[in-house]
Amino acid sequence: MPEARVFTTLPDRGLIKVAGPERRAFLQGLVSNDVNLLDSEPGVYACLLTPQGKFLHDFFMTEEGETILLDCEGGMRADDLARRLIMYKLRSKVEIEYVPAIMVHVAFYKTLAVAKPRPPMDPALKQNNSYADPRHPHMGYRSFVKPELQKSTFEAWDKNRILLTVPDGSRDMTPEKSTLMESNIDTLNGISFEKGCYVGQELTARMNYRALVKKRLRTVKLNEIPDGAELRSTCDDIGIALVKD
Repeated sequence: MPEARVFTTLPDRGLIKVAGPERRAFLQGLVSNDVNLLDSEPGVYACLLTPQGKFLHDFFMTEEGETILLDCEGGMRADDLARRLIMYKLRSKVEIEYVPAIMVHVAFYKTLAVAKPRPPMDPALKQNNSYADPRHPHMGYRSFVKPELQKSTFEAWDKNRILLTVPDGSRDMTPEKSTLMESNIDTLNGISFEKGCYVGQELTARMNYRALVKKRLRTVKLNEIPDGAELRSTCDDIGIALVKD
C-alpha cells in the first residue's frame, strides 16, 4: 500500500496578478522561462533577473482565464516584485495587482523516495486545481486551496526540499548577487535556453554555454560544511550551502 500523502501550508507567500491581452508577451520578455509552456503545463517555474543577470525573484506561474498568477515570496518581497513589473509595464496592455499575503498549500509524501517516479495525483488534489511543482518530481503538488489530507509540518516539507537541493527564493539565493546557474535553476526547469531574449539572459546563457559556473548550491551536513562554503537555509542537521563546484 502506498504511503499516505500529507500537506503543509507554506509561510510568507504572496500573489501577483498580471491580466490583459498582452500578459504573455509582457512576461515573456522579462522572465527566465517560456511563458507559453502554460499551453501544455499547469504550472511553470521562472525567475526575474537584473539586467546584469543576477537573481531578483523566483515564482510559479499559473493561468486562470485572462490572468497569469505569480505565486511568489510574500510581504515586502511581493511588493518589490510588483513594483519592478510595473516599472517594465510602459505601454503594455496589462494590469498588475498584488496581494502581499496568501495561503499556498503543498501536498507531499513524508518519506523522500528519490529513485521512484513522480507519484500520481490523488483524486482529492484534482478537485482543487493542484499542480505538480515543476522543479522536481518529489516537491509535491501546490494549490491555493486547502487539500482534504492530513496536515503535516512545514519542517517535514522543508527537509525534503533541502535534501533535494532545491533553493527556496531569497532564503538560498541572494538578490542582486546570485546567478541562476550557481543556484541550480538550470536543473530545476526554471530556464528556457530556446525562447529568446529576456532581462538578464546574456549572462545566464554565457555561463551555461561556456561552463563558467565555479560554485553551486549543494546539500551539506551541518557538521561537515566544506571550507569556504556559504551556508544558506537549514533544517535539523542539514542545510543548503554555496560551495565550489
